[in-house]
Amino acid sequence: MQPPIYYTLDKQDERTKARAGILHTTRGEVKSPVFMPVGTQATVKTITPEELKEIGAQIILSNTYHLYLRPGHDLIAEAGGLHDFMHWDRPILTDSGGFQVFSLNDLRKLQEDGVMFRSHIDGSYHKFTPEKVMEIEMALGSDIAMAFDQCSAYGDSRRDIEMALRRTTRWARRCKETHHHDRQGLFGIIQGGMEPELRALSAKELVEMDFCGYGIGGLSVGEPKPLMYELLEHTIPFIPVEKPRYLMGVGSPDCLIEGVARGVDMFDCVLATRIARNGTVFVPEGKLVIRNAQYARDFRPIDDRCDCYACRNYSRAYIRHLLKANEVLGIRLTTIHNLRYLIRLMEEIRTSILEGYFQEYRKEFWAHYQCNEEK
Repeated sequence: MQPPIYYTLDKQDERTKARAGILHTTRGEVKSPVFMPVGTQATVKTITPEELKEIGAQIILSNTYHLYLRPGHDLIAEAGGLHDFMHWDRPILTDSGGFQVFSLNDLRKLQEDGVMFRSHIDGSYHKFTPEKVMEIEMALGSDIAMAFDQCSAYGDSRRDIEMALRRTTRWARRCKETHHHDRQGLFGIIQGGMEPELRALSAKELVEMDFCGYGIGGLSVGEPKPLMYELLEHTIPFIPVEKPRYLMGVGSPDCLIEGVARGVDMFDCVLATRIARNGTVFVPEGKLVIRNAQYARDFRPIDDRCDCYACRNYSRAYIRHLLKANEVLGIRLTTIHNLRYLIRLMEEIRTSILEGYFQEYRKEFWAHYQCNEEK
């Protein structure tokens, strides 16, 4: 029987590990490689589902931890599931909330069966177990659910990393045993910190459980980019060719193109929307801080090569004015542009793979792009 989520390969680049494929879901196909806008609380900040479709978003991500706390998974299930609740009829991926829970530090207590934590909203106590997380994600009704895992912090000792890996494996098995949604695929999450051999071990153990796909977690947590790329190169060969590979929490343009070159199919990150709210936009040369005074009389679009609504209709000067005046339209326009920039980048990368010139496209990208350390 065909699983609810499966991957087919269209073409593998001959000179790199870049590949183009299709992720098949019960709500339609997702052409990869793909960037997933983040809709943490059942909304991609400041823009509507219709606008997301206009910029080419194929799939979005929502956050299990936040939706559990507010408005609650039972309420969302009563509304008909997350798709109906937020008026989005294309695929949705929900993360497990593990990263958020483990980021609470003094507000959480780790136990073998799960994690006790206090809500960052009202201080109330809650407990996430693998079984509880599966209950929440199945109630949300997303197309892809992520298994509950323990993410190591950058700089953790090898002993702590190994303990987190072992717990992640045990919890993944419990997630697999609990999950029973016939329209929802379940992805395992590879951990192992900055230790190549532990990442290999984690991948092997999860692959034996035969998940629909695999997240690569515990990267983009403060490590240098060359180290992240090295760990990707070491980890991805352990993931079967017929399974989608998802690099979690990574979304700067340079990391997207280099992640694809190493075999990644799926990405997500809040970077694009977060910097948009601060008045920073992506351009082929890197980033442009449109709030700066030098753009006060700049009547060009953000990027004259961009086809987004903001670039087709408004000038840098106007958008800067909106931002300085704290008008909501300003951050709506910068958000639309940043997300379209990343989605269009992925569309162009996919075309370059299919038509056999990905390496040339990659070189042209780096001829213009000024790197920075944001992921």
